Order: sequence, then C-alpha cells, then structure tokens
Amino acid sequence: MTASARNEFHGARATSEFGVPAVLFDVTRSELADIFGEDRLATIPATAFPSSTADTEGARLLQTVGVPDGTLLLRQPDGDDGSLPRVQDVVHIEDFEDAAEGAGDWPVIGWLLNAHLALDPGSGKVHAFDADGETVQELHTDVSSLVQVTLRFQRLLEEFTFGDDGDEEAGFERLEREVERIREATSSMDPLPFQDDETAWSVVGEEIAAGQRFKGDSPGARSLYG
Repeated sequence: MTASARNEFHGARATSEFGVPAVLFDVTRSELADIFGEDRLATIPATAFPSSTADTEGARLLQTVGVPDGTLLLRQPDGDDGSLPRVQDVVHIEDFEDAAEGAGDWPVIGWLLNAHLALDPGSGKVHAFDADGETVQELHTDVSSLVQVTLRFQRLLEEFTFGDDGDEEAGFERLEREVERIREATSSMDPLPFQDDETAWSVVGEEIAAGQRFKGDSPGARSLYG
C-alpha cells in the first residue's frame, strides 16, 4: 500500500500518533463511489463540527469519505450558523440516566430508525440516543464501523434479487444468510452494532431479512412485487 493510500484512510488496525487504534475498518471514498456513485455519498463539512471535534478520526471520515444515502441519514448543519446540533439540542439529556458526563455537548451526526446518532470526540465512539425510550447505547466503536455497516446493508438492499425461479422461500433463506454474514463480519471487528437484538442495526437487519426495506426500483423489490 502506498503512503497516499494509507493517508486516505488507514487500514483495519492502524494506529494513531498516540499508539491507539485509529480505525477498525479500511474505508475509502473511492470504494464507496465505485459502488454507489459520487452523487449518492453524503458528507458533513468540517466547519459543522465543534473545533474540538473537527480533527478527530471520526469527524475526518465523515468529512472526506461519507456514507451512502438511504438507510442511514447524515445530519446536515443548521441553517442559521452552519453547525451540527448538540445532543442537548435534540433531546432532554437529563432524561438519559446512562448518558456519559458531557454527552450533551457531543455533535449529532445522523439519524437511524428513531435514534439520534452522536459522536463522542473523546473515545471516537458513536452513540444512539433513543428519545422515545429515553435510552442511550454505544452503537459503534468508531465511525469507520458506522460507514462499513451502512455500506454493507445499503449494497445488499440495492443488489440482492430473489431470483427468477419463483422459489420465494429459498430467496428469503439466502437473504437471511446474507444479513447474518454482515452481522458476523462486523462483530468480528466491532461487537457493538449487533451486541443484542435491540440495537438499531439489529432491528434494521431483521427488517431487511423480512423483505421490508427494498425500494421499488431495486432488483429485490421488483422480484418481490413485480
């Protein structure tokens, strides 16, 4: 691997200048663009992050690599000042008994199901704040994990087909295996996204396996609905 490739974003167990893991997964802009096209990738500008967060690994990934649109929605900066909202701007932080000290000041970077996703600039972890249930959960060890899971599920939704043989049951069995492969491949590096059946990604996986998330113009939807 060339130095420029390493700089685009480090490999799975690269380390930062402080000797701690930089990112868990090797994710690059070119990889996502090859799969989804440049116009399908959402990013967050550096100026939207608090100054203390903008130069962290996670923030840089969201600025330069981004995520494919669809299942996960990245938060766009506020129209008034061009900044991301803080957790305390979108939920009543005092209602979250398990929230870490200072969590109210974390930037909100996205939305998944009914949970606000926030980046802890200290640890690099992504947390899911469910306002309805007043619960907060560690969802990803780092942003590269968030990008990787989004990539895998979005690609499955856009490329999977149930086949032309009319055996829908066999198609759903294949689909369930594909979802399970994503769970296993992710959990081998980062146990947080699928740590139990209640995480947002576990619910998304179950919905995909049940055929609920295919868009009308995808091969999966066409083979299901005609």
